[in-house]
Amino acid sequence: MKVYDEIAVFGCKATTLFLLDNLDIPFKIRHLITISPEAGQKHDVADYLDLKEIAGSRGINVYQAKYYSLKSEADQEYLNALKIDIAFVVGWQRLVPAEVLAGLSIGAFGMHGSSMNLPLGRGRSPMNWSLIEGRKVFYTNLFRYDPGVDSGDIVDTFKFQVSNRDTAETMHFKNTLAMKYLIERNIDDLVHNKYRLTPQNDVLTPTYYPKRTPDDGLIDWDQDVHVIERFVRAVTRPFGGAFTFAGNEIITVWDAQVFDLNEFGYENQPAGSVVAVFESGKFLVKCFGGLLLINACDTDCNIVKGTQFGNNGLTIKHFDRNPLGFFDI
Repeated sequence: MKVYDEIAVFGCKATTLFLLDNLDIPFKIRHLITISPEAGQKHDVADYLDLKEIAGSRGINVYQAKYYSLKSEADQEYLNALKIDIAFVVGWQRLVPAEVLAGLSIGAFGMHGSSMNLPLGRGRSPMNWSLIEGRKVFYTNLFRYDPGVDSGDIVDTFKFQVSNRDTAETMHFKNTLAMKYLIERNIDDLVHNKYRLTPQNDVLTPTYYPKRTPDDGLIDWDQDVHVIERFVRAVTRPFGGAFTFAGNEIITVWDAQVFDLNEFGYENQPAGSVVAVFESGKFLVKCFGGLLLINACDTDCNIVKGTQFGNNGLTIKHFDRNPLGFFDI
């Protein structure tokens, strides 16, 4: 039986490196398709990592794409000349154009998931949105790329928990582990071209999460304390963090927790006001429904009791919701 083992990885993030370091399969990763640091900066790629030297030192052929979209003739001609059988797409965050997909003898396989499972929750930042929405489970799918947006047929699925302590970072950890596990569980069938595909549920109308940008990290102090706490967890590292203003000074909040639903006598203080500062530098913010403990913010911020956080004239972006109150439309 023919073995299709000309394997490539598309990616440019720390999650890509984790896969290269930890994937336990009896086949060599022969190619890495990535982007340069300049392209990573230009496209504002969160958690970008320059993998050229790391992968090259391991005997992996490294190609830095001229365009992140892979839509240039030069990129497509080079990739098609490699005669890749299987490509795993992790930490790429872009569509793979049809011209590249057509040059793969088996196909490109990536991961996408959501809390309701595909075809619900296609689109951008599904793990961040799952935290914001307070979801409790997440389905990661190993799917075969087609030219559409997360519309490919599914090879395999893994479900994991979304806990009350998960952050954007730990969700990435879990999702990458799920991808590793799904590849390992299916690699033999993939390289022998005997894998099975399951179409996404065509009874359901697909929904799509919208794109998030760093500017969307502005904290809305008119929200409930639980909503704000989830929001901080959803946009913390490796993303830009939740932020607010003390006067015209921007304060980035990296870690927070619901301290208590009892206001300890601060119930008449306005939402968004600092009501107590502890010797450790941690401080309490009065919110609707309780108090929020800020565990970590910018190291140079000097917060004092009575500080009132606000928007400094910026408008908070409110995303549309579906009839169930979630953000996938």
